[in-house]
Amino acid sequence: MSDASTRPVYSQGASNEPAVSQTEPGAPDDGLPEFQDGATQHEAATEASAKSRVWGRDLRFMLVVLVAIVVLFLAFALVIAFSPTGAAISALAIIAAPIATMVAAYYGISLALRQVSEARHAAAAAESRARAAETSARESDAWAAQMESGLRVAVAKLKGAAVDTRDVERAAGTPDEFF
Repeated sequence: MSDASTRPVYSQGASNEPAVSQTEPGAPDDGLPEFQDGATQHEAATEASAKSRVWGRDLRFMLVVLVAIVVLFLAFALVIAFSPTGAAISALAIIAAPIATMVAAYYGISLALRQVSEARHAAAAAESRARAAETSARESDAWAAQMESGLRVAVAKLKGAAVDTRDVERAAGTPDEFF
């Protein structure tokens, strides 16, 4: 298993799209092109939509805060316009307290939802990194097994040709009882 068989092949043309990559016969193929960093087009689109959702969430929060400020401004304007008495100030407090509470609750809920979303994304990223590490370890094990098999064949052929294999065994770094 060589590293070249799992990498995408890029043409020399002006296109930035990868050509169809050569994959191993047993490798999963979801039909999506693979980019240089290993991300598929679907993952790139998912990341872009996640960024737009975060912006949309922030925009919604800013809109809620702006509406709350406008409502409080109107309440203050009404109190000033119709006589700032003790009862009017108490009424303004009655109006302002629930608005401030709703904005704070909305902020708390949106913050909790954002943290849950980020934790899910972090878990998904960690899982994909773990899968990539497992795949890499399997490929390394397969490569090492192929190299060991090739070394055993070479030593067997050298011994069959009555050639001393001590230098080959030392260069391979194998123990004395390996062959």
